[in-house]
Amino acid sequence: MNSQSDLTARARIRDAAIELFAEQGIAGATVRDIALKAGVSSGLLRHHFGSKEGLRDACDEFVINELTGVQTRFLEFPSLERIEPAWLRMQRYLIRSLVDGSPTAQALFDRLVDYGEQWVRSTDLKVADPRAYSAVLCVMKMSMFTMGDQLTRVLGVNTAEPEGWGRMLSASLDIFSQALVTPEQADQLRGAIERFQTPEEQP
Repeated sequence: MNSQSDLTARARIRDAAIELFAEQGIAGATVRDIALKAGVSSGLLRHHFGSKEGLRDACDEFVINELTGVQTRFLEFPSLERIEPAWLRMQRYLIRSLVDGSPTAQALFDRLVDYGEQWVRSTDLKVADPRAYSAVLCVMKMSMFTMGDQLTRVLGVNTAEPEGWGRMLSASLDIFSQALVTPEQADQLRGAIERFQTPEEQP
């Protein structure tokens, strides 16, 4: 995110909302708090976004576009010079938005799964069920943040801060970049799953 002087009032309001929603939750951050942090009046906030829910929708759209854009650029051009601090804040916001149980959060999760499924289908990955693959991967990635307190406790470093966040993501890279089972073991497990899903015939 840019400096306050470089941003329009609308962008300042959006960025202030992302930060407060990430820290306090969607319900915890008030319109007045957001306007105060953005340095504008509550009336101007409503002029740009209509309501707190309208502001939240704008934040959802911005964060998804930003983070999926980063992922897409990395996949197309596997090069990343640095991690931007704003990405960490946006990830915290995204998790807050996804876990509050609202219709907005459910629609947001569906969008992320849809995006992941489209990506899987565009690759050469051998996946039997692209939608399930995308949905499970989304939940696995989210759990690093929803279980952040537990990770912080066992690692002894705050995973919501750059040092701990880096350690957590480095571990996830180790996991995702190495096979944990052999192709033979995977075939055996798939067979066991298929047998589990098929009811046994009664004698």
